[in-house]
Amino acid sequence: MKQMLKFMGSRMFITGMLILLQIGWLLIWFLRLTQYAHWISIVFTALSAVIAMYIINKNENPAYKLAWILAISIFPALGGLLYLSVGNKRPSKKMRLKLEREQNRRLNLHVQNAELLEQLKAEDPRAASTFRYVWEKGRYPVWNNTETRYYSVGEDLFRAMLEALERAEHYIFLEYFILAEGTMWSQILEILERKVREGVEVRVIYDDFGCLGYIPTGYTLALEKKGIKCIGFNPFVPVVSAVMNNRDHRKIMVIDGHVGFSGGVNIGDEYINEKVRFGHWKDTGFRLEGDGVWNLTLMFLEMWNGLRPTDETFEAFYPHRYHDEEFKTDGFVQPFCDSPLDDETLAENVYMEILAQATDYVYIFTPYLVIDNEMQTALCTAAKRGVDVRLVTPGIPDKKMVFRLTRSYYEDLLEAGVRIYEYTPGFLHAKSYVCDDKLAVVGTINMDYRSLYLHFECGTLFYKSGLVRQLKEDALHVMEASCEIEPEQFKNRGLISGMGNAILRVLAPLL
Repeated sequence: MKQMLKFMGSRMFITGMLILLQIGWLLIWFLRLTQYAHWISIVFTALSAVIAMYIINKNENPAYKLAWILAISIFPALGGLLYLSVGNKRPSKKMRLKLEREQNRRLNLHVQNAELLEQLKAEDPRAASTFRYVWEKGRYPVWNNTETRYYSVGEDLFRAMLEALERAEHYIFLEYFILAEGTMWSQILEILERKVREGVEVRVIYDDFGCLGYIPTGYTLALEKKGIKCIGFNPFVPVVSAVMNNRDHRKIMVIDGHVGFSGGVNIGDEYINEKVRFGHWKDTGFRLEGDGVWNLTLMFLEMWNGLRPTDETFEAFYPHRYHDEEFKTDGFVQPFCDSPLDDETLAENVYMEILAQATDYVYIFTPYLVIDNEMQTALCTAAKRGVDVRLVTPGIPDKKMVFRLTRSYYEDLLEAGVRIYEYTPGFLHAKSYVCDDKLAVVGTINMDYRSLYLHFECGTLFYKSGLVRQLKEDALHVMEASCEIEPEQFKNRGLISGMGNAILRVLAPLL
């Protein structure tokens, strides 16, 4: 194991060096080219001016546009080329065509049960409008007849996952950003291998970049030899390219169509505190059993068939295919996916919807607070109109630069009345909102530009289910174990510190 970790660490180092060498070579080539003839520099500068006008006219996030316009202004000859190389936020054309084909198939597959939306509307018109928005823009239906269970730490979620895997009889789907060799994966893998021998179909999707340094090269082939069907999403190539921006950040496990898991927990030992990296790793997840699992199944099948066409129809994967009895009802649930395939910032809008309709409180877990003006305004406005808005962020960061960027937003939020806590025992990786004892969202979606604009993500909306109460209780417990930030701590921090924060915030969309 130590030799394997040493090898994977060497691989990451070599990959990083290759990318740096490419960047250095491109810079040297460009500088020599522009020095060779003055007219070449003029042409590239003119190109940058055209691209700057193009960026200004684009209908996208103003902060992202500002960052690129500033970069082009500082490096007028080079900025345009940089944008053409890495500025595109959407997936490559090849990937986009594949996934959009499957997305169109899903859009025509199901219609929303209008009676459910009307039932929800009669109970809470404002909440119903949020669920309707997710249906109309994301095309993931609202469901009842679904039991929910919340897990406040990765260790509890892991135990529940193992129990459910042991009961699998027909198929198992796994889709994770990180799949790392260690205790957690070895126990899951042992069950998967055994289930394959029993005739259970097992499919695994992992993000190739997310797994860099965690598993050996060619791991898909190793799993295929074990009988486990496997895809590495967007295989990492050490080449400077915008294609590497788009990652599959989702965490989904589906078993026999009627049991599903999701949340912030990847498959790695730090997520269950088997390995200590940044103090206690606080993460969360949930279990669904019932009709609502169908949305998670659809997300997986859409990704799988987009990358490897396999299933002509999805009838074999319906929740009731292998479960004859009626499922219990526990409020309303709506798992949904957000992706860079369209221009709809679905996840961010769901977060802002919760803030807009809150009347009593909104408690938020987020490991990264790298927000645009719209999200900052939504947080501040909710607090100013008397809503008890509380944010919990890590006490021990995993990325120091992002931690400083997170803290750069504290002063304005605190001044507006938002209460902020840092999780003293360690690193908080959970991503959730809970509001007014009735509405919650739990998933993989961080409050940063990558999650909200570049990655494939998933979240689940809950209305008046048992999970809402469990999440609130957990949030209050976590706040008791955390350090509340006082406004005085982030006032008058000095000119140099303020300028550093300003630079980081301008460049945040590009990080």
